[in-house]
Amino acid sequence: MSVVQRKAMLKAEGFFPHKKNAKGTTIIYSRKHPTAKFVRVVVDSGIDSKTNKVVGKVGVKLCFVNRQKSWREVTTQVFTTNTGLVKTIKAQEAAEKFVKTCKHCKAKKFTAKTGNVVCSNACWTAWGGKKKNATTKKTTQKKSQKTTAQKKSATTQKKKSQKVTPKSQRTYPLNKTVQKKAQKKRQKIVAEILPGDLVSIERIELDTFKEDYTGRILGIVMSVTGSGRVNVNWTANTSNLESWDLPFTNHYATDYRHVLRFKVLSRSVEWEEAA
Repeated sequence: MSVVQRKAMLKAEGFFPHKKNAKGTTIIYSRKHPTAKFVRVVVDSGIDSKTNKVVGKVGVKLCFVNRQKSWREVTTQVFTTNTGLVKTIKAQEAAEKFVKTCKHCKAKKFTAKTGNVVCSNACWTAWGGKKKNATTKKTTQKKSQKTTAQKKSATTQKKKSQKVTPKSQRTYPLNKTVQKKAQKKRQKIVAEILPGDLVSIERIELDTFKEDYTGRILGIVMSVTGSGRVNVNWTANTSNLESWDLPFTNHYATDYRHVLRFKVLSRSVEWEEAA
C-alpha cells in the first residue's frame, strides 16, 4: 500500500497528523477515544516526515492526557500491517476497559520508567506527604514519652545550678508575629495575556532574568479563562523543553525560585505585582 493510501485510510478513520514527533521522524496521528474521556488513540504511521516514504509498520496504542496535558501511554503499542490496521485500532479501543483506574482521581494508570504502575495524574503527590508526616509524628511522640522523665530531672538539676539573671539583662527571641512581619511577603505577579497574542517564553530565577527563548519557542494564545489559565497553540519548539514544561497561566508567585513565564511578542506587555 502506498503512502497516499495509508494516509487516506487514517483520514477516513478520523485521525489527524501531529506537527512533530518527539521520539522520531515518523508522522504521528491521533484522535479521541470513542467513549473514554481524556484517552486518545495514537497511531505511528511508519511514514518518514522528511522523505515521505514508508519506513516501517503501523503502530497503535492508547494514551491518557493528564491534568498537566502530558500524554501517558496506557497500553502497549501494537504493530500491524496495512490490512490489519482497522482491526488493530478497534482492538486497542476495546482494551481501554481493561486499563487500571486510580481509585482516588479516576485517571488511567500507566507503567512508569521504574516499572511501577502509577496514576497518570500523579495524584499521590498531594496526599503522600500527609501520611509520612502522620507516621513521623507518632514515632516522635513515642520517643518523647520515653525520655520525658529524664529531661525533667535534667532540667531540675540545671535550674538548681544556674544563676538567676536580672530582667534588665535578659534577652528574648522574637515572637511569631514579629518574625512573620520580618519575612518577605509572598507576592503574585501577573501580566495581561490576551487571545490572539503571539508569545514565546522566558526563564526567571529569584526575580532575575536568565534566558530568552524567542526564536526557539513560538505560539498563539487561543483563550484565557477567568482564573488566568492560558490555552496556547504552540507552533514551534526547537528547545529542549517538553510540552508539559511550558507555562499555562498569566501569573506566578515570587516565592518560586525557578519560573518559566510568557513573553508577548505582538505587543508591549509588562509583568507587575497584582493589585
